[in-house]
Amino acid sequence: MTVYFIGAGPGAADLITVRGARTLASCRVCLYAGSLVPRELLAECPPDARLVDTARLTLDEITDELVRAHRDGRDVARLHSGDPSVFSAMAEQMRRLDAAGVPYEVVPGVPAFAAAAAALKRELTVPTVGQTVILTRIAQRATAMPEGEDLATLGRSGALIVLHLAAGYAERVAAELLPHYGADCPAAVVAYASRPEEIVLRGTVDSIAAQVKAAGIVRTAVIIVGRTLGAEGFRDSHLYSAERDRHVC
Repeated sequence: MTVYFIGAGPGAADLITVRGARTLASCRVCLYAGSLVPRELLAECPPDARLVDTARLTLDEITDELVRAHRDGRDVARLHSGDPSVFSAMAEQMRRLDAAGVPYEVVPGVPAFAAAAAALKRELTVPTVGQTVILTRIAQRATAMPEGEDLATLGRSGALIVLHLAAGYAERVAAELLPHYGADCPAAVVAYASRPEEIVLRGTVDSIAAQVKAAGIVRTAVIIVGRTLGAEGFRDSHLYSAERDRHVC
């Protein structure tokens, strides 16, 4: 039997992919992070499915559940919030499944940064303004960042930066990005993106931390900083230009 790592999307139950919903409906066991995955999604599981909240489980305990289900002849849905390719701890689960000889597949989902951009009604890559997006986090209570991936280093590029797991440290983020982006650079924070309780804050590097503190946001949010958030008067993309030769493949 197979373990399916499924991206549950950013929060709204209807933002799971069609493939994700169909796979979830076919699995007799479902492991999910109760603090992040919407409960409404569990209604897609078979009525007799075994549901396991992994919020308080260790990696070894999660692996045991996955291996046990495989040995019992049951497919497993391993629900991860957003898309499992980013900050999901999927890699170490796969490593253990490889060692145990358990097959698995990945079903991608809508990532949190995409839902945040939708809430802001912004394209993150704008012609002549910014064409690079950096997805990262900071080292605070989590695993240390690799050398060269600190904000001071990444900020030198001036690219639009999306920070996960950092809302509780907005003041530190702003202070570290200020020398590279400037006080007036557009910044935003989106908490609970796509959910009914969604919160959208817009400001600058100089003002966003105070807004986050006033709103009491400490988790389930992304911080976005970059010039494309306030882009106006930019040149149209060459993609749809009348000057483009559309006969060239």
